[in-house]
Amino acid sequence: MIKILANDGIDAVGKQLLEAAGFTVDTQNIPQDQLPEALKNYDAITVRSATKVRKELIDAVPNLKLIGRGGVGMDNIDVEYAKGKGLAVVNTPAASSPSVAELVFAHLFTGIRFLHDANRKMPVEGGSKFNDLKKAYAKGIELKGKKIGIIGFGRIGRETAKIALGLGMEVLAFDLFDVPAELELSLAGGVTVKVPVKKVTLDELIAESDFISLHIPFTEKPVLGKEEFEKVKKGVGIVNCSRGGTIDEDALIEALNSGKVAFAGLDVFDNEPTPRQDLLTHPKVSLTPHIGAATNEAQERIGVELANLIIDHFKN
Repeated sequence: MIKILANDGIDAVGKQLLEAAGFTVDTQNIPQDQLPEALKNYDAITVRSATKVRKELIDAVPNLKLIGRGGVGMDNIDVEYAKGKGLAVVNTPAASSPSVAELVFAHLFTGIRFLHDANRKMPVEGGSKFNDLKKAYAKGIELKGKKIGIIGFGRIGRETAKIALGLGMEVLAFDLFDVPAELELSLAGGVTVKVPVKKVTLDELIAESDFISLHIPFTEKPVLGKEEFEKVKKGVGIVNCSRGGTIDEDALIEALNSGKVAFAGLDVFDNEPTPRQDLLTHPKVSLTPHIGAATNEAQERIGVELANLIIDHFKN
């Protein structure tokens, strides 16, 4: 019988699919340092972002046949090394895209209407300084008609673009690979419309965008650093729901303090799970703890897709 360790959990529907196919699924979390010994009893492991499957762990468990990643990014897995050792490595890149894209706009709406700061101050000062706060938050702006630059135009970038287009924004797209000339939006009532997308260089995107959203994997060098922040429009809003390390956090704080960047929405950080305190307490930063894919709908889709990939591998 195939035994699977879902070390970072798996949705109940996905677990049921695997068990119905005759697999044993354990969902208890085993600490990273205990995995080399524990995994000797399993044929496969599924992870999200918390568990790391590096070369040393792969070498320690030659019985392992498959590594599954519930989500998009694979930077916590030594993918090529695992494949070179004969392991199957699978992930679910499409399942969480709508959830991450919606979180981007949660941060954007929060930033343009100062909700992050208002939600901190209203409970403390709302009863005594209501009119002062009303005045402080009276210069919000709208997203409609503005330009959003999307760095990385894969599945999540495109879902983000679709929401932007639906709001009447202009999309500027940059990717190292092809960018489609248009995207198809699915509206209520079964209506679909095609809306154009503008492909630009990274320099053009940085200079022209009113808002910038990142949708790229981990990079050795930040995509947005001091040099890039010097080129952005004054008052730009920045959202990062991709990976920590893609923005130079020192440069971001400097740009926030100078007013060059109006606000930032951050779901990911350099030092997870212990982000730097000056970001956590900054009045111009909207914060979430890496929850881009953490919706009930996304987790069910991830669980189902991951289960089917595992079943296909072992049954076929």
